[in-house]
Amino acid sequence: MKSLVAYFSASGTTKKVAEKLANVVNGDLYQIEPEIPYTPEDLNWMDKNSRSSIEMNDHSSRPGIIGKVENMEQYDTIYLGFPIWWYVAPTIINTFLESYDFSNKNIIVFATSGSSGLGNTIDELKPSCSDTTKWFGGDRLRGSITEEELKEWVSKY
Repeated sequence: MKSLVAYFSASGTTKKVAEKLANVVNGDLYQIEPEIPYTPEDLNWMDKNSRSSIEMNDHSSRPGIIGKVENMEQYDTIYLGFPIWWYVAPTIINTFLESYDFSNKNIIVFATSGSSGLGNTIDELKPSCSDTTKWFGGDRLRGSITEEELKEWVSKY
């Protein structure tokens, strides 16, 4: 069973967790990179006209991604990480999910957030995948999580 840790990180917190997780599961690491990088102004959730606010208010928004995962078919399990925006995954995660066939694959979701929970995140992501995709997780992980704590978290799945 081969694992992929795919992640989107706007500020670097999710990246740190993803790198540790890839080491723990001996998996490949893939960064979901937006075609247009997010600036601090884009991420200002208090500004209704910021890029992230506009994207999150439009459920059909699908920001473009640079690059592709090579040979996605070789992975059985995908650990999918992202920051929580407005209690759900950023819409770039839907772009990623809609770019591949995840039929009969396991997706284990993890997110980073200072305080927000995952809300309906997995339910919001499911329509972007096949009906045979198996979903697990939905856990918020601290940016400072240790590899030992990640081993314990992974053992649940």
